[in-house]
Amino acid sequence: MVRVVGSRTRAAIIRSQRITGLAPDVIAELVAEIGPLWHERHQAVLTSRPRRRAVGAGAKYKLLFIDRLLATLVHLRHATTHDVLACWFGVDRSTIT
Repeated sequence: MVRVVGSRTRAAIIRSQRITGLAPDVIAELVAEIGPLWHERHQAVLTSRPRRRAVGAGAKYKLLFIDRLLATLVHLRHATTHDVLACWFGVDRSTIT
């Protein structure tokens, strides 16, 4: 089960420039520009080595790319601990780490 931040929470984080330090349109540009690159790199890593299981098997990501980006922005802006970010994003601390 993929557990992500609710759309209301995500929208509140994106909307508040005090939380991320970036305007919502800048965050949208980052997602549009970096998201596909991150996905391509992830796929390249999966296919670059010999595998025992099929590509895509195994544990799924618990945070979507935009949630990862927002957690990174909040951490860099406020030096928020991983425990606080984990509570805020509804995942385990090890997922944030």
